[in-house]
Amino acid sequence: MELSEYKLGALIEQCDERNDNLIYTINDVKGISIQKVFIETKADMNGVSLRPYKLVKQNDFAYVTVTSRNGEKITIAHNDTCDTYIVSSSYSVFRVRDTNKLLTDYLFMYFKRPEFDRFSRFNSWGSARETFSWEEMCDIKIDLPPIGIQQKYVNVYNAMLENQKSYEHGLEDLKLTCDAYIDELRNKLELKKLGDFISLCDTKNEDLKYGVDSVRGISNEKRFMDTKANMDGVSLKPYALVKPDEFAYVSVTSRNGGKISLARNDSDDTYICSSSYIVFKVNDTSVLLPEYLSMLFGRDEFNRYSRFNSWGSARETFDWSEMCDVRIPIPDIRIQQDIVNIYHAYNTRKSINERLKAQMKDICPILIQGSIEEARRVKEA
Repeated sequence: MELSEYKLGALIEQCDERNDNLIYTINDVKGISIQKVFIETKADMNGVSLRPYKLVKQNDFAYVTVTSRNGEKITIAHNDTCDTYIVSSSYSVFRVRDTNKLLTDYLFMYFKRPEFDRFSRFNSWGSARETFSWEEMCDIKIDLPPIGIQQKYVNVYNAMLENQKSYEHGLEDLKLTCDAYIDELRNKLELKKLGDFISLCDTKNEDLKYGVDSVRGISNEKRFMDTKANMDGVSLKPYALVKPDEFAYVSVTSRNGGKISLARNDSDDTYICSSSYIVFKVNDTSVLLPEYLSMLFGRDEFNRYSRFNSWGSARETFDWSEMCDVRIPIPDIRIQQDIVNIYHAYNTRKSINERLKAQMKDICPILIQGSIEEARRVKEA
């Protein structure tokens, strides 16, 4: 068998089996992310009947037809588990008709290409909401290699995916080690007021030494980021300096996803930030490491603490006095360094894992194209 051209509609079929008998529960409800994976639903399910929900069985696909305001991507996912999910009746669910012609894993590789995102957006139609309909899905023309060649390239992809997942699993083990170590310290050591170890910084950019390239905002992921504000005509004189190893945070915590926007300057550069931010530093780094303190700030429990201790009417704020009243464990500096070293290893592995996932995304078009070219060579031979 050689390379063949099909319309996708000849190879797939819709599935419309519903949860009429309520075999599947709220625990089986899934949504779909733009990363093309099933996720726990974010919808409020109180009082919602699950009877009209569609079943997504093993090897089925589901996608959201609406593509507008979706980051130029289509939300589509493949159920590669042994479980059956249920999804909103507004989703389109389908399966491959004949896996002797088209492998489901191969089709999902096809869907994961950026080219398919662009195609589905370009062929989405509507006024208030643009949709990529089932008819448009079926009208896709696909060059299909023989099943043996499909399997060869699927095997390559799955092997790479398994390696990435194994690496990711080890990554979470490192994070658990850090968290467990800190929890043990909290239970063993006397907790001390943070205000005894930190102090405010109030150096301004009065001489305009730092320009707009040095302006930073803070994300609720505890990182400095390039500012999103329109800086046209804005005076940078009142902007506060954030030197290496200094911290800055936004005191307003309401409407911030339950997190506080706080970051440590872990670079060798000096940043400048809005004068509304609170900037501070560790007084004695031989007693308290800034990296160790940054780890404590990154924990979920600190997000919860800062939200619970935020006060105000129109805007709830976690002010400086509340920050100083935070209690933390401060072990011997060598122990702090050991924990920081583990955390550095975690961050390094996390960065590598993100690159691996990016490579997994980039490899799909390469593998699809490679399978087509191999099929063409077989045809020519």
